[in-house]
Amino acid sequence: MARQERAIRTRRTILEAAAAVFDERGYTSATIGEILDRAGVTKGALYFHFGSKEELAVGVFEEQLAITLPPQSSKLQELVDSGLVMALRLRSEPLVRASVGLALDQGAMDLDRTPAFRMWIDQNAQMLGEAKTRGELLQHVDAAETAELLVGSFSGVQLLSQLRCQRQDLERRVVVLFEHFLPSIAVPAVLARLDITVARAERLLTQALTGEKAVVPVEATVPSGT
Repeated sequence: MARQERAIRTRRTILEAAAAVFDERGYTSATIGEILDRAGVTKGALYFHFGSKEELAVGVFEEQLAITLPPQSSKLQELVDSGLVMALRLRSEPLVRASVGLALDQGAMDLDRTPAFRMWIDQNAQMLGEAKTRGELLQHVDAAETAELLVGSFSGVQLLSQLRCQRQDLERRVVVLFEHFLPSIAVPAVLARLDITVARAERLLTQALTGEKAVVPVEATVPSGT
């Protein structure tokens, strides 16, 4: 068990070092040597966990979704929660920041960036699909298309926030995004119950990191076509 815990810590240390180097230098300019120096580990330790620089990048990509938020009675609320918490983590967690930076790095010609977007889109599509099954979405909504639109919109909003103020207002911008986006897809009765506030993100992230259980209200599923 102790050996396994050390391996987990070592892997995390390597990922954090890679994220920092990728964030500062870009994927193409970053070298394994720089990552080794930043992590303070041997080459053997790094290659035990990651076979290449590209595998390191994929590991960084995966961190943007490596968090479990408290379940909610509404799948649309879970969709909102994931976006709000992503915005907060982009400001506070270098690994998540590097993940998004890598995904949008147009100079990384030798890196397949599609997995980062695919994982994110798939996660949103699953939540939207379940929301539609529960009758939370308007009848015309296509879950897959809506997931791609939401991910593209979020990516643009966070990029604008980064350019304008180093993402200091990102949570508020994501709230505005949801306020404009959700009325076009959500059943009014569900829309009225959604909590789309900046304060919610910090509360949810604390619950996720501490394992605190959220109190989930019991709500009836909205019949399809409402």
